[in-house]
Amino acid sequence: MTHVLFSTSPEQAAAWAPHLTRIGAELSIPFTLHLDAAAIPPEKVEMLVLNPVQGMKDLAPYGGARVIQSIWAGVESFLGNPTLPVGPVLCRMVEPGLTEGMTDYICGHVLRHHLDIDRHIRQSAEGRWEPSVPPLSRNRKVGVLGLGALGADAAAMLARLRFDVAGWSRSPKAVEGVLCLHGEAGLREILARSEILVTILPSTAETRHVLNAETLALLPRGACIVNPGRGPLIDDDALLAALASGQVRHATLDVFVTEPLPAEHLYWRHPRVTVTPHIAAETRPEDAAHVVVEQIGRMIRGEPLLNIVNPARGY
Repeated sequence: MTHVLFSTSPEQAAAWAPHLTRIGAELSIPFTLHLDAAAIPPEKVEMLVLNPVQGMKDLAPYGGARVIQSIWAGVESFLGNPTLPVGPVLCRMVEPGLTEGMTDYICGHVLRHHLDIDRHIRQSAEGRWEPSVPPLSRNRKVGVLGLGALGADAAAMLARLRFDVAGWSRSPKAVEGVLCLHGEAGLREILARSEILVTILPSTAETRHVLNAETLALLPRGACIVNPGRGPLIDDDALLAALASGQVRHATLDVFVTEPLPAEHLYWRHPRVTVTPHIAAETRPEDAAHVVVEQIGRMIRGEPLLNIVNPARGY
């Protein structure tokens, strides 16, 4: 029997366990699910399913495992763990529910900024009647930094909403209905055209502070930023300066260098910053459990695993 250890909070384990066992039975994939690390010797664990933040921190005893499967799309939390063993194959979470949730978040906030909903809410609260008409979506330029699974889906949906969408990635990509740019020249081009900019890049040494004083200055004046990607993508001091000068009109931020966002952080009190508590792409167990069980089946059968992480690239 294949032994799988799921390391996370007790509350999350209780939410996931029924789905994992049910799907395993439905697909006739034989495995024993363990929720308590103390109840199974590390050398017997063949797959470690891990919440990188709420799960165990000392991963060194699991060097004999075949696979470490994260339940998060982002991998910097466990790639940065100094006890991460080199033996197991590392996999990240990619599943339809997570992708759909991220696309919902991005489209919702792009539409909010496009329609200037915040201003109408303020006017309503103040009893002011000041009509204004936004441009049609086909006349609004939106940029998406990052065309992985999440970014490509969001960019394609924005294009179906008739926005003039461009996307950027390090290497060439193709997304239907989206102007796809890449490389240093492509980055400057997409920044110069993006009235609303979405950042959905992974957090790596290359992407740290991709939005800084120099790159923020390339945006059209009064641009809006939506960041559901990773906190380190943005230089916070540079963004606060751009907000103060009017170079950036509003920033909607779902992720931060330190989470939860400290109570004293200026973002909480800034009138043109919206803080959301890392909710853009929550992993829903009823959907993601299918991916975990499929990975178990692939491991048992010796088939190629899904969504393998390249530690050298950081994603």
